[in-house]
Amino acid sequence: MRLAAAILMLSALTTAADNPFAWPAATRETRPWSYWWWMASAVDPANLTREMERYRAAGWGGVHIIPIYGARGSEARYIDYLSPRWMEMLRHTVTEGQRLDLGVDMTTGTGWCFGGPNITAELATALVVPKSLNGDAVSLRPGNRVKRAAPGGEGYMLNPFYRPAIETYLKRFDAAFASYTGPKPRSMYHDSFEYQVNWSPDLPAEFERRRGYRLQTEFPALFGGRADERAARVKSDYRETVAELMLDNFTRPWVDWSHKQGFLTRNQAHGSPGNLLDLYAAADIPETEMFNRDRSTLVSKFASSAAHTAGRKLVACETGTWLKEHFNETLGDMKELADQLFLAGVNHVLYHGTCYSPDDAAWPGWLFYASTEMNPRNAFWRDVPALNAYITRAQSLLQAGRSDNDVALYWPVYDLWHNPQGMTLNLTVHTRSWLEEQPIGALAHKLWERGFAFDFVSDRQLSGNFQTVLSPECKHMPPATLARLLELARSGSTIVFEKSLPADVPGLANLEARRDEFKKLLASINLSGTSPKEARLGRGRVLVGDVEAALARAGVRRESLVDQEGLQYIRRASPSGRHYFIANRGTRPVDGWVPLATQTSAAVLLDPMTGRTGLARTRKGIALEVYLQLDPGQSVFVRTVSARGPAWTYWKVNSATQPVSGTWQVRFLQGGPELPPPYQTARLASWTEQGAEPAQRFAGTALYSLRFDAQPGDWFLELGRVCESARVRLNGKALGTLFAAPWRVYAEGLKAKDNLLEIEVTNLSANRVRDLDRRKVPWKIFHDINIVGQDYKPLDASNWPLRDSGLLGPVVLRGAVKLNPAE
Repeated sequence: MRLAAAILMLSALTTAADNPFAWPAATRETRPWSYWWWMASAVDPANLTREMERYRAAGWGGVHIIPIYGARGSEARYIDYLSPRWMEMLRHTVTEGQRLDLGVDMTTGTGWCFGGPNITAELATALVVPKSLNGDAVSLRPGNRVKRAAPGGEGYMLNPFYRPAIETYLKRFDAAFASYTGPKPRSMYHDSFEYQVNWSPDLPAEFERRRGYRLQTEFPALFGGRADERAARVKSDYRETVAELMLDNFTRPWVDWSHKQGFLTRNQAHGSPGNLLDLYAAADIPETEMFNRDRSTLVSKFASSAAHTAGRKLVACETGTWLKEHFNETLGDMKELADQLFLAGVNHVLYHGTCYSPDDAAWPGWLFYASTEMNPRNAFWRDVPALNAYITRAQSLLQAGRSDNDVALYWPVYDLWHNPQGMTLNLTVHTRSWLEEQPIGALAHKLWERGFAFDFVSDRQLSGNFQTVLSPECKHMPPATLARLLELARSGSTIVFEKSLPADVPGLANLEARRDEFKKLLASINLSGTSPKEARLGRGRVLVGDVEAALARAGVRRESLVDQEGLQYIRRASPSGRHYFIANRGTRPVDGWVPLATQTSAAVLLDPMTGRTGLARTRKGIALEVYLQLDPGQSVFVRTVSARGPAWTYWKVNSATQPVSGTWQVRFLQGGPELPPPYQTARLASWTEQGAEPAQRFAGTALYSLRFDAQPGDWFLELGRVCESARVRLNGKALGTLFAAPWRVYAEGLKAKDNLLEIEVTNLSANRVRDLDRRKVPWKIFHDINIVGQDYKPLDASNWPLRDSGLLGPVVLRGAVKLNPAE
């Protein structure tokens, strides 16, 4: 009765944005999207509509079209990229998207990266071959061709340093869209940098115009393999020029063209030799990625930082790229990855992803080699709506308000560029020495571990206003950057330098004149006291020395919740208060008081997994403390606002248990290749142990049902081991869909006699794929790279071990009492 009353009270509350108990309304952007590969663009209206209806029914918000290579045997269906027929398929897709409330993005090309048939050798990526160290003579050899190109998109990759290349490339799209009459996609997209390039036809001229001296006179330093200071300075100037060319001659022209055509832009800047922060910020939607095991929260913060400083609402991520080996990823794995992304500032998940597949394609359909197969043919699709609902709720709050980070962490990129080795420095998500082996990496890691909220900022982005700017240990800084920092200080900001002030200027051009200017700026900083030393400048100050002490003096408070093992957070602000996303990334439960660096007197808890909300138990000390209960892997939102409403229910699970035992009736509901026969069992085990071959190769869902008696009261139903997701019903009432730990639900409606427990368990498709390869069924039917494993060798699943499937238990009832945390 009390639960019903609370529900009625909550339902009576308005759903307006200022209601702290209400989740914001779901939109296209708050729901997850997906990469959507069109194999050889062999699509048709009927199958496009069917696929999109399935995606929307599962809770997606949009799709991202990427044409790639095709399926063998379907050549008659291929459609050339940007042909009139292709544009008609685009029109149909975007029109259907509007009907279904699905957004549509598209890559400005096929496969990756930009390039195609109108890119000549002169406009293509170029690698320099010096003919002499003493003159102007260099020769260029074309770099790479478009990877995984679709029909009509084959050709050289364009040169991203050379403005005529992108201008020529975009003329194809001008022509294609000139006669296009349908609604347009939301955004154009550029994938991560895989261009093999270090030169352009006009690079020497651009270098001289930008740096003020002829690069040709420094060929011995650039190409001679020297390891001296002059070589480092020339290389720094070369890398700065390359970074500017990436921004001015490629990214901005593409963004400007897209805006003129009515598109937004999504850009993956990583992998490039440019300034990642500037390149991310140039796009409307910066996008990061986490690839397989290459998962760095700090690297992903480069994209979110750029979005925050540039005032962008959305931070996208390529999500689930080769998360595990094909068909071995679980929805729980995706949830764990999504939590890491949210903590990094991502609020716009795009699954990586799904292939369009016609209904007449044999199972498992058309597939892309490097993805988590997030498609309706994969067995786990049945419970994908639960994962999508979790992400949607989370993103609805992570897109609300604004970033609430306290510190702007300056990225001293010139120290990175000041290196006599090599030519371009490509800053990838895979090899992260560019961050982790630099002082900024160590400092960023320390700030993260100590609970400080920060964004990275570039030299260019310091034009904004920041209350606190922190520079890591830095040797080389342009005079203009130091001058801007001192200007911020005079305007009231606090500028913190770790350990010491910068020592020198970067580069070679006008070296002595710039050094003189730099020394004058340093001389204006009259430091005194002990660490951190302080210099007052105008209404602000400069602090040099111990970072934490300096931040404390600046009034920056860390979030000490991170002192509890496993807890991590991200924080946003709105006119009504702050909201925190807090995740337990550790191995131990959290059950106790958690401090928050806010002075608000009340807080509301919102559970993105279940949608449950309620007024938290709080107490006030130096800061607000909120009582949280989070098992490993769980997450919660905390809104620190003054509010009245239904209280959050806390439970204390105790040691009392009741076995849920008897004879389980197991009946297979859906899946393939065929439904195994039903069976009965008193001992829960993997259904692959039934011995019959149909059960060992089955991918799909089975219903476990059991009638049992129980002692009434407050009990939680614990499922034990589940492989891999479960829908739970008790006496006909749905209790929830579980796809990640903890495998536990409140046993609402439990009776003393004749309870009916029904659990629908869905496994993965791994065993079915294993069976295909053991029987040598030809399902890997794709051109180009076809299907490979994570080792990039042809995939062979025939030797995979059978993967446990179904409900393994033990299933028990565990006692609980309502908890009223004492102040």
